[in-house]
Amino acid sequence: MELLCTDRLRLRGWTTSGADLARLADLYSRDEVTRWLGGGPTVPPAELVERWRLVHQLNPVHGCWAIDPPDGGLPAGTVLLKPLPQGVGEVEVGWHLHPDSWGRGYATEAARAVVDRAFDAGLLEVYAVVRPGNEASLGVCRKLGMQPLGRTTRWYDTELEAFRLESPAV
Repeated sequence: MELLCTDRLRLRGWTTSGADLARLADLYSRDEVTRWLGGGPTVPPAELVERWRLVHQLNPVHGCWAIDPPDGGLPAGTVLLKPLPQGVGEVEVGWHLHPDSWGRGYATEAARAVVDRAFDAGLLEVYAVVRPGNEASLGVCRKLGMQPLGRTTRWYDTELEAFRLESPAV
């Protein structure tokens, strides 16, 4: 998967290396993370990596990237750009960070990188969905300049705050 770099971060495809799989298992086993996702993945980390690879293979603009921090340590988490389920072509940007990486601006920086890349490739808009009460993710949406659309159950069969960001080209 294409490598993306920001001023501080390196975004790369997750791998099936022992270190990556262990970090994914740790990330998605944490209640403080999965409570905002509606639960953890229902497949083992290696299968999750394969599914993410297929998302990118189907459309190279889409993907789920590991967020490598500036110190070269363990990935801070995942940033994703993928079709919304039950949608009609809408694309979601999202972020799932490990608690040891919260509060450093990594989610905003990583999301901005994948959104800018998608807009450069011709995507006209992106959406984000956030569980009510997730103040950190609501803040990321605001920092990205996303417009609030209100609450919806359209894509995930649970009430979520929806946001949209239009490409500057629109």
